[in-house]
Amino acid sequence: MPNKSGAEQPEISGSTQKSQRTKITKSSDDNEKKSLAKKLKDSEICIPIVYGNIAFWLGKKASEYQSHRWTVYVRGATNEDLGVVVKRAVFQLHSSFNNPTRVIEKPPFELSECGWGEFEIAITLHFHSDVGEKPLHLYHHLKLYPEEESGPLSTKKPVVIESYDEIVVSEPSEALFARVQNHPAVIVPRLPADFTLPPVPLEDVDSKNRVDTKDNPLNQWFTNFSEADELLKLAAARQQVQAHIARLRRQLTLVDGQHQQLKAPSDM
Repeated sequence: MPNKSGAEQPEISGSTQKSQRTKITKSSDDNEKKSLAKKLKDSEICIPIVYGNIAFWLGKKASEYQSHRWTVYVRGATNEDLGVVVKRAVFQLHSSFNNPTRVIEKPPFELSECGWGEFEIAITLHFHSDVGEKPLHLYHHLKLYPEEESGPLSTKKPVVIESYDEIVVSEPSEALFARVQNHPAVIVPRLPADFTLPPVPLEDVDSKNRVDTKDNPLNQWFTNFSEADELLKLAAARQQVQAHIARLRRQLTLVDGQHQQLKAPSDM
């Protein structure tokens, strides 16, 4: 297992990156059966997801081989229940762990462990049959220690490392569209007002079957990937850039003025 690094690093670190959209494709097997399902041509549904880890330093309880308590997970971008599209998630841990292949059959798709080393975790998402036949493979590097040195480790604030992605299902079946159209984890296009979708089975309509991931105890540490939040971040960044440009212009004006003052006597 890789050695730990940066033991004197600070108490919190965050990292987010938006990946390219991942399109889910159907298997070539059983094409005749799949052709019976009516498709919504020239349309797609999108499922924003976030995968990553949260790591807490154990403080006085830490030992040489048990320094952190960490959780690796796949969640909805706004922490919604992904069970509507994801059937199960498989996490492949380092071979030094007992039973390194962990299968999570229902949301929340996460697992927690204790350890001391950082390593890559392979995450495989298996979808319900009407979403896609082929599983999606993700890779996340478990992080226990912050990137920069700015103070001692803390048991209060964790290291949070997350990546954003979008699962895209092109030309979904009418049945799938009807099943997910009102689910908060799924983004669907607007259909014509006179378009009629097939009825949805009662077990899919019943919201009691959904897991309320908003109650997740780690929720307070999750990154907010909402569009409104992104717009606020972009606006703040734009203001910072404009302020920096204004400062540079003032500095250039001052330097130019000093240059003119020095140049004037030499012209006499």
